[in-house]
Amino acid sequence: MPKHLTLRIHLPPALAGQLGARRKQTGQTLSAIVIQALERLLGDEDQTVFQTSTVNALMEGASTGDMTMGELKAHGDFGLGTFDGLDGEMIELDGKVFQVRADGHAHPVEDSARTPFATVSFFKADESARLDRPCDQPAMLAAVAAMLPSQNIFHALRIEGRFDYVKTRAVARQEKSVGLEDATREEPIFEFHDVEGTIVGFFTPDYLRGVNVPGYHLHFITADRTAGGHMLDCRTKDVTIKIHHTPEFELGTPGTEEFLKADLSHDHTAAIAKIER
Repeated sequence: MPKHLTLRIHLPPALAGQLGARRKQTGQTLSAIVIQALERLLGDEDQTVFQTSTVNALMEGASTGDMTMGELKAHGDFGLGTFDGLDGEMIELDGKVFQVRADGHAHPVEDSARTPFATVSFFKADESARLDRPCDQPAMLAAVAAMLPSQNIFHALRIEGRFDYVKTRAVARQEKSVGLEDATREEPIFEFHDVEGTIVGFFTPDYLRGVNVPGYHLHFITADRTAGGHMLDCRTKDVTIKIHHTPEFELGTPGTEEFLKADLSHDHTAAIAKIER
């Protein structure tokens, strides 16, 4: 069988219209949409990370939500991001999306909620290991790094179990066009002790700085799904590390005026490293 197969098909007008609408909403090519749909239908393993917008766009104040949660779920059942106006931290776990607002509480959200930036995948563990000893965050991430076959592709990370300590933050809703650096200057901080929960995160290759957060980008949600946020620090007690290797990457660009007119040529590397960690 050839590696690539070219198909010529005739679509009913209604389906063709839906395909065009999906292309406009996501910024994907028609081929990418059809391939993704066939992978779901035929049960092929999905090794793709999908992202809408870029972290540099958030830094420049492009924070108007352009993609709905319903649209985002078509690209993954696991991920993280933020909401319209930087209104809190987004966590998707097992196909359910939660919003952690500036009070630290997590709430399920409707499919109509919108995001200006998110990263998702369909999670299926390729690697799994138990970390049953106390570790600080650097030691935990060192254990993760030892499981990565390469640092030149994306990896989705799910770390769950019991933690001695977790420190998180959540950005409060901002007026439009406020950049991420300004939004996080007075962010509320939350601390959890002896807590069960799940870290949802991604490892991004360094060469994609400006597109996503290079290295580890981690969010946390408690086991009862009532609290969490962007993770700043932790100490594990007994957790399981699961990693999904995702060598394919899709980027959808928003159609908002903020994004289309943003100057994305600036280097925000130092500021991103400071606010994300």
